[in-house]
Amino acid sequence: MLPVTEQDSNFPSLSEMSVAEILQAINSEDKKVAEAVGQCLPEISALIEAVVDSLYKGGRLFYIGAGTSGRLGILDASECPPTYGVDFDLVTGIIAGGDGAIRKAVEFAEDDLEAAMIDLKSKGLKQGDIVVGISASGKTPYVLGGLKACNSEGITTGCICCNTSSAIGQVARFPIEVVVGPEVITGSTRMKAGTAQKLILNMITSTAMVKLGKVRGSKMINMQLSNDKLIDRGTRMIMEKTGLDYEKAKTLLIDKGSVKLALDSLGF
Repeated sequence: MLPVTEQDSNFPSLSEMSVAEILQAINSEDKKVAEAVGQCLPEISALIEAVVDSLYKGGRLFYIGAGTSGRLGILDASECPPTYGVDFDLVTGIIAGGDGAIRKAVEFAEDDLEAAMIDLKSKGLKQGDIVVGISASGKTPYVLGGLKACNSEGITTGCICCNTSSAIGQVARFPIEVVVGPEVITGSTRMKAGTAQKLILNMITSTAMVKLGKVRGSKMINMQLSNDKLIDRGTRMIMEKTGLDYEKAKTLLIDKGSVKLALDSLGF
């Protein structure tokens, strides 16, 4: 039997549909994704607990993947520094074929069983780090080989895939297998499978950063002040918490460099 991610679409006449009908088909399938992710919350929680433990003790989080999965890992990692003010390499996404593969597919890069560990070591992988493999099919050699190599060296491993009893699910210490069903366009895992992976990646880093103190209440107190919008947002956070007027709050924010440091300086 074919893995779910390769099974035929529930819409075999898709090419004969109108635009409105295609959109309805896609939307009806997309609605299934959040529910499928919800079924995996215990497994997601277990992985996040391991991530938090690793980061709290000075470790780093790595994502490894190929194609869409690799790009999603890079996207999630790249958004952590501006959102939470963490070091750029605390969360690192690695894609099979190197950075050039972010924009253009590199042929056969995902088929190399040894490449992921080479890539990880080039980024300084060490004991105490955690590596999460991302693969819709759950059998991508690049990811599978990387997780096996990490296990052999005592590196904690997790995975996100969209088939049950997957190869990487059997290898990873903390597996997440979220089954979203066949894609609207058969085998196009950039669709529902990619959406599920993105939702889970959001959960991993967002929850980890909350638990690591990068969020206070629901506010991003460590965000980088990289544009006027974020300076204004940070200023209003300080006003809300301290009662300072806008100009004083803004001056304090710019002087201290972050909402957290500004509030800490006033004992909040």
